[in-house]
Amino acid sequence: MSIFKVYRYYSKAEIEQKAYEVLEKMKAENFTPKWPFDASCTADALGIMIDWQNILPDDKGEIVAKIIPTKQPKIVLNNNIHKLKEEGFQASTIAHEIGHWILHINQDLARGSVQQLELTLSIDSIEQQFLCRNVSEQIYKNRPETQDDWREWQAQYFASCLLMPREILEAKRKGRDLTNWHHLYAMQKDIGVTISNLVYRLQDLGWINIPKGSKQIYPGKAAPNGQTNLFNR
Repeated sequence: MSIFKVYRYYSKAEIEQKAYEVLEKMKAENFTPKWPFDASCTADALGIMIDWQNILPDDKGEIVAKIIPTKQPKIVLNNNIHKLKEEGFQASTIAHEIGHWILHINQDLARGSVQQLELTLSIDSIEQQFLCRNVSEQIYKNRPETQDDWREWQAQYFASCLLMPREILEAKRKGRDLTNWHHLYAMQKDIGVTISNLVYRLQDLGWINIPKGSKQIYPGKAAPNGQTNLFNR
């Protein structure tokens, strides 16, 4: 039995719901989400360690981060990637790896709850790691083709939903013009994400539209609307 789940298709709605469930878990574990978002608090709520190590490139290139799904799960960030010291990029990377933990890993097996497999898992699963090679911008721009590509897309979409829930975006957009770059940069700072992540999220929701190759922002077809309050359900 593998600690990795068999690949499956997740709709955007399913991924978004799983992100909301994690936010609820944070609240239940006394790590109530706050913005600007601290993704390390999400890891704490889920019992996942955060570690910094010097990770050397392999034959496929640079490694930004990885998750080690063992009895004590750990997200390892590459100390050699200076961009990871930036708040928004670091949050996106940690949230991305948490997306793999939620969507793609059999957590009970990884934690060794099946006793007869515990010894095997503690040894073998060290080599079974999700390696994060791409920044979020590349994941969004490249069209997924393989199952691995789709897993990366799913993990990044999860990260986007976790860091930028709709109701938080609705709150942060009040009094701001989404077609004004200065206002978007102010929102980005308030939420604690990169400007690219914010722009892709707003475009995915249909709130804004930026034609390919252009910097001009147009209103999207989908106007922001109300949603059940995440923290009062």
